[in-house]
Parts: sequence; C-alpha cells; structure tokens
Amino acid sequence: MKVDIHPGWKKELNAEFEKPYFRDLLNFIKEEYLQNTCFPEGTGIFEAFNRTAFDNVKVVILGQDPYHGPKQAHGLCFSVNESIAIPPSLKNIYKEIENDLGKPVPVSGNLEHWADQGVLLLNAVLTVRAKQAGSHKKKGWETFTDSVIKLISEKKENVVFLLWGDYAKKKGAKIDSSKHLILTSGHPSPLSANRGYWFGNKHFSKTNDYLIKHGKEPINW
Repeated sequence: MKVDIHPGWKKELNAEFEKPYFRDLLNFIKEEYLQNTCFPEGTGIFEAFNRTAFDNVKVVILGQDPYHGPKQAHGLCFSVNESIAIPPSLKNIYKEIENDLGKPVPVSGNLEHWADQGVLLLNAVLTVRAKQAGSHKKKGWETFTDSVIKLISEKKENVVFLLWGDYAKKKGAKIDSSKHLILTSGHPSPLSANRGYWFGNKHFSKTNDYLIKHGKEPINW
C-alpha cells in the first residue's frame, strides 16, 4: 500500500514511514480494505495532510476515529461529505461558533474550508471498518499520529491546539505549551455538551485572537 501524502509532510515523516510498526500498519490496512468495507475511501486516508500542508498548519483539532456510516468520512475529523446530515458533535461545534462569533449555523458539515486555511483536522486513528466504531484502534495509527503531534510541537511555533474531551487531552499531553496555545474543554458530543462541558469555551475567538497576536491570518470559521 502506497502512502499518498503531501510532499511537505512526506519530507518530515519519511523516517516514520520506514519504521516496522508503520509497515505492519499499512499491511493491516491493505488487508482490511480488501476484505471489508472501510472508511474513508482509500484515497482519503491522508486527506487531512493533503488539505493542510505542514508549512501551512496554524491550528490542530484532534478527533478520535472516522465516522463509520456510509459516505460520511472523508479524512477530516468532525467533517462529513457534502449533502450528508450534520452529525451531533459538529452541530454543537457550529452552535458554539454561533454563540462565540455570531456566525450563522452552516447547512453543510464539510469542513474543507477550515483545512484549506491551515486547520489540521486530525483523527488519532485514520481508518475504520464500516459500522464498527474503534475497529482500527491499537493497530499503529495512534503511534503515527503521536509522531505528527510531536513533529508540529517541536518544529513549528505559535500553533493553536484544540483538545476536546479526555482522549484528546491525553493525546496532546506532551505539546510544548511554552511555544504553542493549548485550549481544552469537554467534547462537543451531546453527552458532554449537555452537561455543561462544551458550550461557552469560546475556543474559536480565542484561537483567532492568538493568531492575530502572532501575525497570522485568523480562521474564517
């Protein structure tokens, strides 16, 4: 299986691709895609990296694993393809943006326009078997995405990391807070949001304030 990834990321991650765990991971994924229905489609596995080049990363949002329903996942965390119903967590993200910035709630759940502005929409696990959430956990993806986070933390400056929920907080535990902004809150899922752990975090205005302060273009959320 070939890694179809942006040249800038390939340069930075080349050593990672040569490690035994990653080769084993690719062999596992190749077999899974041959024998089962998996998401996203093969060409979309590294879409987060292809949409947001390494040099362009300004914000990182961490998700867990892709949506496992038909035509939902396309390689960007929390995002769904056009014309697909907006999932509950993304609805709550949109509500917080509306509350925070006064922007109307979009009709589309496609977040490609965020990725194109420098928001790396990174799932911890990049693939999943249809209708089986978490089915590709602990196969090597977590090790790979930990390396991606470490790379961004070490090689870039003034990146905003949005860590929503305990899983994301643990995954981002080693980010260098002396050179980056780390914003944490509860997860936007209804269970967490309805308990008061999500709404009112104002992460979107805080992100833009920080980017402007450091001479970067704010995100058009």
